[in-house]
Amino acid sequence: MHDCKNELRSVDLKATPARLALLSVLEETEKPLDTSMIIDSLQKEGVDVDEATVFRIINLLHQKGIVKQVQLREGKFRYEHAGKAEHHHLYCEACGAIEDISDCNIQRLEKEIREKKQFLVKSHSLEFFGICPACRRLERQRLAGR
Repeated sequence: MHDCKNELRSVDLKATPARLALLSVLEETEKPLDTSMIIDSLQKEGVDVDEATVFRIINLLHQKGIVKQVQLREGKFRYEHAGKAEHHHLYCEACGAIEDISDCNIQRLEKEIREKKQFLVKSHSLEFFGICPACRRLERQRLAGR
């Protein structure tokens, strides 16, 4: 873990208890969280925050580049700490399971885009949507039972 206080100060933000707690929640989770999940986690830790405060903090941290938005076709954003190693997500459309995937070789693709298209990629978003192995097994079992 890194020092969240220094991270906030490096982007000219005060290290308030709510901001520190929110960053801690995002650092400790393995999956991107939506605002209601963040609020639940904070309240379980005894941090008294309301929805408006969490939205303000999340938006501010996103603007400062500390938090990344992830969109998984759910009609809402999820969030994760931007300092995590480069990765993408597998999203099961059946059960909603989310798994990180980090071996996509995106750097090679970005290099090809830069060389072939003369386009400088500043950021990207790559999510994979499909059916996880557990849901595929359940579907096969359901079909076999007919």
